[in-house]
Amino acid sequence: MSVFPATAAAKARGRGAAAPGKSRGQRTAYLFIAPLGLGFAVFYFWPLLQTFYFSFTEFGAFGGHTFIGTDNYVRVVQDVTVWQALGNTLIYSLIGLTALPVAIVVAALLNRRGLRGVTLYRALYFVPFVTLPVAVGLVWNWLYNGDFGLLNEVLARFGVDRHYWVSDPSTAVFAIGTVMVWSTTGYYLIIFMAGIKGIPRDYYEAAELDGAGALRRFFTITLPLLSPTIFFASVICMINSLQTFDLIYIMMGEKNPAIGDTQSVVGLFYKWAFVENAQGAAAALAFLLMLLIAALTYLQFRLQKRWVHYA
Repeated sequence: MSVFPATAAAKARGRGAAAPGKSRGQRTAYLFIAPLGLGFAVFYFWPLLQTFYFSFTEFGAFGGHTFIGTDNYVRVVQDVTVWQALGNTLIYSLIGLTALPVAIVVAALLNRRGLRGVTLYRALYFVPFVTLPVAVGLVWNWLYNGDFGLLNEVLARFGVDRHYWVSDPSTAVFAIGTVMVWSTTGYYLIIFMAGIKGIPRDYYEAAELDGAGALRRFFTITLPLLSPTIFFASVICMINSLQTFDLIYIMMGEKNPAIGDTQSVVGLFYKWAFVENAQGAAAALAFLLMLLIAALTYLQFRLQKRWVHYA
C-alpha cells in the first residue's frame, strides 16, 4: 500500500488517461503506413507467393498450367547452365563491389576543404548512374569494338594488338564488370560523401594537432566512422549485382559467341520464361535466386558485427 494514497491515485488516473491517446496514436500511425503496406502486399508479397506456386507447375504452349511437384527444382539443380550462370553472377557481384573503394577514395578527395567545383564533379560522377542502361551498353559496345573501337585505337598506339573484348569469353565478363563499376560509382559516391560530412570535424582537427597526416586521418578516422555507411552500400551493391541483366543483354546481344560465358542468373531466367516458354522452371530459378540473395544479405548482417563501428 502506498504511503501517499493521493499520489498513487493520481498516477493511476494518469496511466488510465494516457491509454486512449496512445491507442489513437497507434491508429494514426497504421493509417499512414497502410498505403505502403498495401503496395508491398500487392506488388511484392503476392507476386512472391505466385512465383513460389508456379515453381511447382508446368505451363502449356497455349496457356494453363499443371502441378508437377519438385521437377522444376530438380531441373534447376541438375542443369549445367544454371551453375555457369550462377558463377558468372557471383563474379559480377565481386567486380561490382570494387566500386565501393573507388567511391570512398573519390568521396574523401571531394570532401577536402577549399576544393572548388565539388558540385560539378559530383554531377559528372553521378550522370552514368542515371543514364539508361541501353544507352550505356551501346556506347561501351562502340568503345569495346574490335575493329574500330576507341579502346583498341588507344592501345594500338602502345603496340597492343586489337582485341574483341565482349566476344572473347576470357575477357567478356570483366569487360562488362568494368562498365558496371563505371556506371554505379557515382551512386555510392553520393552516399559516401553524405556519410563523410556526418563525421565531426573536431576529430580531424585533433588529429592534425597530433601530427597525423592525410593518410593516417583517412585510415584511423574516416574509414572506421564511415563503416556503417560502407555496410549499407555493400548490402545494396550485392543485391543489385546479383540481379544484373539489362546491361549484359544490351552489350552481348543474342548472337554473341561468348553469351553463354557471360549469362547471369536473371538472364537465364529471361531465356527460360520468355524464349523457351518454361515459366515453371524460370519461377523455380527466380525463387532460388531470391533465397540466395536473402542468405547473402543475412550473412552480411552477421559479419557486420565484426567490423562496423557505430558511434
